[in-house]
Amino acid sequence: MTTTTTTPPTSTPSGDGTEDRSAGAVLLRSLRNNMRQYGMLVALAFIVVLFQIWTDGTLLLPNNVSNLIQQNGYILILAMGMMLVIIAGHIDLSVGSLVAFVGAMSAVMIVKHDMPWVLALIISLLIGAAAGAWQGFWIAYIGIPSFIVTLAGMLLFRGATQIVLEGQSIAPFPKGFQNIAQGFIPEMGPYTQYHNPTLLLGVLVVVFLLLQEWRDRRRQLAYELDVLPFNIWVLKCVAIVAAVVAFTLTLASFRGVPVVLLIMCALLIALGFVMRNAVVGRHIYALGGNKAAAKLSGVKDQRVTFLVFVNMGMLAALAGVVYAARLNAATPNAGTMFELEAIAACFIGGASMSGGVGTVLGAVIGGLVLGVLNNGMSLVGIGTDYQQVIKGLVLLAAVAFDVWNKRKVGS
Repeated sequence: MTTTTTTPPTSTPSGDGTEDRSAGAVLLRSLRNNMRQYGMLVALAFIVVLFQIWTDGTLLLPNNVSNLIQQNGYILILAMGMMLVIIAGHIDLSVGSLVAFVGAMSAVMIVKHDMPWVLALIISLLIGAAAGAWQGFWIAYIGIPSFIVTLAGMLLFRGATQIVLEGQSIAPFPKGFQNIAQGFIPEMGPYTQYHNPTLLLGVLVVVFLLLQEWRDRRRQLAYELDVLPFNIWVLKCVAIVAAVVAFTLTLASFRGVPVVLLIMCALLIALGFVMRNAVVGRHIYALGGNKAAAKLSGVKDQRVTFLVFVNMGMLAALAGVVYAARLNAATPNAGTMFELEAIAACFIGGASMSGGVGTVLGAVIGGLVLGVLNNGMSLVGIGTDYQQVIKGLVLLAAVAFDVWNKRKVGS
């Protein structure tokens, strides 16, 4: 009688004390689970390279990179708030009009009534929060669909803007207020060829991102979840460091970090933490994924929905302040189509029409895709009519990819 022995599959060390049983399978699974976000990163890199070649290197000149950030700051702020709304299964059509209304109110307070701009900024944010609370009340507690409530809000705030401004622009703002959108962090330290505070911030960002990657990997290993093979993970870290260093040196060779970039980074970190680690973030995902099941699980759906719209109102107010500061004026037509730009950025960045899917970082990536497209097409002389056509096709392609991906996963 002969006996046979089965040799267990070999495994290779992962480099951090664990065994990588199927490196290829884990890598493919990770790519599949993050297909939308990775796909948009690849698309963003492709668009940047394309226009960098097409514009003979103009796109990535330091002054144009800074201009690109300042031009799109308010849209990225709106997109981060809109992503939370869409994840929760709602939509907000009023943010463009709210941007105009808050800008108008800030101009009246600062220019007409000589209010200190810091106080006016705080009051403007409170106005946005109140507007979001007003809409959130009707949506969360009365049960009116968000599409209807925010459509009414779009008309209401646009009309209120016309009333406040009396059909005319109000300008100019004081320099401190303008610096919210136009300013840069001040230079410090000895003279070098680069902006010293920007270099320091770049080093801190690299350290923060590497620690975050290491912490996430250790947490996944502790819970026996799939992780990238160690060598692939190292390559990912190297790519992150290279990207941050290149971006830092680009900004440091001009005037440094724009103030609006600091605002966006603070929002990205705060909202990203809430959506990944806080209970309310988990509840937002649960509501968008399956509202009935979330309610049965104890999620207080009305309160969560209310808070989502309060947050959206505050971010719309902040975007309104940034936009007014950039224009150095409050105008009746401010914020036109901003809601559609923010919604498009979210869907391009990985949000799902059915809710429950998306990340704040994805909204930023989607906004950058649109921003680079706008900037690049303007640099090469493509007319605004063709720009609208191209952006529409990009949005359609992103949503079509989402539908295709869902069908593939479902099958």
